[in-house]
Amino acid sequence: MPPSTPPGGPPPAAAGPPPVPANAAPPRTDAGPSQDASIGELIGNISQDFSTLVRQEMELAKAEISQTVSKAGKGAGMFGGAGLAGYFTLLFLSLALWWALGALIGDGDAQPALGWSALIVAVIWGIVAAVLAVTGRKEMKEAEGLPRTTQTVKKIPDAMKGQDH
Repeated sequence: MPPSTPPGGPPPAAAGPPPVPANAAPPRTDAGPSQDASIGELIGNISQDFSTLVRQEMELAKAEISQTVSKAGKGAGMFGGAGLAGYFTLLFLSLALWWALGALIGDGDAQPALGWSALIVAVIWGIVAAVLAVTGRKEMKEAEGLPRTTQTVKKIPDAMKGQDH
C-alpha cells in the first residue's frame, strides 16, 4: 500500500530527471560519429570542435602572455630601481672622494668625518643596487614565455590527423 499524504500536505515528488536551466547547452550524447551521420554533419562537428580548440588555445595564450608580462614588468622595475640606486652610489662615492681629497689636500682639520659618512651612505646605496639587480635578474629569468600554449599548439596537426600524442 503506497504511503498516503496528510490532507493539505505536499504532493508526492514526481520521479524523473531534474529540470535543465533555460540557458544551459544541451548535453552531447554522441560518443563519436554515428553510422547514420552525413558528411555535412561530420564536417560541422569537426568545424565546431576545431573552433572550440582554437578558442581555448587563444584563452591559454592570453593567460600566459599576461603572466609573462607581469613577471617582465617586475624585473624591469627592479632594474629601474637598481639604476637609481647605482646613480646614488656614484653620487655619494663622488661626494666621499671629494671630501676625502679635500681633507688630504687641506690642513686636515676641515671636518674629515663628513667624508667617511658620505662613504658609508654610498656603500649602503651600493648594497641596495646589488640586491635590486639580483632580484630583477631572477624575475627576468622566470619570465618564460608561452610554454603550455607552444606545447599544445604543436599537437594540433597530429590531432587533425586523428593521432593523439
